[in-house]
Amino acid sequence: MKQKFLLLIALNSIFFSHLAYAGAGWTDFVKVAELIPTDRHYYEVRLQVRDNPSGCKEKAWFYQNYETRGADKMFRILLEGIKEEIKLRVHVTGVCNINGYAEFSSVSVIR
Repeated sequence: MKQKFLLLIALNSIFFSHLAYAGAGWTDFVKVAELIPTDRHYYEVRLQVRDNPSGCKEKAWFYQNYETRGADKMFRILLEGIKEEIKLRVHVTGVCNINGYAEFSSVSVIR
């Protein structure tokens, strides 16, 4: 029984080690510094925030999976934020990827 439990812990560590869980919440409102579409399963965005509630290693980097519901709309808002120099914020989920970027689930815009 103890061996099965240890095996289960080891397998979970292998399969889920690329994700870390931290805090969730909104960042402060800032202008978008950089937006990077990638050939991976997510796009990246750099925001020069003072406070990142996620606790992830990279304080200014965030990511969103392309398959996430509404990801295309959030990408367009971020792109518009660059074009129009609009301040916006993101809501981090508390999930950090292997690069230490914080996952976000929402974008809020302010002028």
